[in-house]
Amino acid sequence: MIVCGKEIKVKGRLVRIARLDAEKYHFVQDPEPVLAALRKSGARIDLFTFMQKLPDTSPKYAYPMEWDNFAAIPITTFEDWWNERIGFKARNKAKQAGKHGVVLKEVPFDETLVRGMWEIYNETPIRQGKRFPHYGMSLERMHEYAGTYLEDSVFIAAFLSERLIGFVKLTMDETRTQAGLMQIVSLVSERDKAPTNALVAEAVRSCAKRHIAFLVYSNFAYGNKQHDSLSDFKERSGFERMNVPRYFVPLTPLGKIALRLRLHHRLVDLLPESLMSKVRDLRTNWYSRQVVPDTAIHNKSVRGSEAS
Repeated sequence: MIVCGKEIKVKGRLVRIARLDAEKYHFVQDPEPVLAALRKSGARIDLFTFMQKLPDTSPKYAYPMEWDNFAAIPITTFEDWWNERIGFKARNKAKQAGKHGVVLKEVPFDETLVRGMWEIYNETPIRQGKRFPHYGMSLERMHEYAGTYLEDSVFIAAFLSERLIGFVKLTMDETRTQAGLMQIVSLVSERDKAPTNALVAEAVRSCAKRHIAFLVYSNFAYGNKQHDSLSDFKERSGFERMNVPRYFVPLTPLGKIALRLRLHHRLVDLLPESLMSKVRDLRTNWYSRQVVPDTAIHNKSVRGSEAS
């Protein structure tokens, strides 16, 4: 639904929770008109949740809140990030792509880019030790998935001999002071060329050029999970944890009860981290033993389905 010019999504069966569709990239500037419109919408919405944007890390509103976080790089200049915020090893990784002949540049959103994205997404069904949810995506669906918020987005591509081996979708907020890595994916087969490290560097350069104060790579920590390989990568790349208020505004009596009983959280976020860490290790070991289907055969079958 569209409320006050913002696209809102509602999820949940028992407790219906609404939030911005582009949460972490777009933000609620004035929550009161949004809350009033949601109450009058006729849809059953029990809770509305929203985050503050950077650099506002102190609570601005009197609504019920919890602390959330961003993985963010405060940006002044590219040189400051390059020389002061990342270490020697991270700089070498970012340089590695150029030494292998990888070319990075901003590109338009067109059919050539979409097809390259589609091939990257369909390279392997397993990434970072778990099933990759976008594996098997059709070319048409890829266009829809990547083609959101184009007026606020910049695409940065990594090419090797004119082949797309990685890309970033950099999406800016309404005030152009914060930008987020909405998508950053590279070919696993080209990992030795460090395209992802180079893409992060180019994203920082792009933000500095546009005088964007913060580059965000989603969360630094998720629920009780504090560290994993992705958070380690973020830390090495100069991202730091920045806590911001997340508000939960009850819109129905059920919403008030759910908030009091913490039913607005996923079960996995309430379980002890020691238990979830063991579960994640078991999952990673399970997927590491699986036979990855041949990518070329899979892509051929997908192309066949596109033509039929």
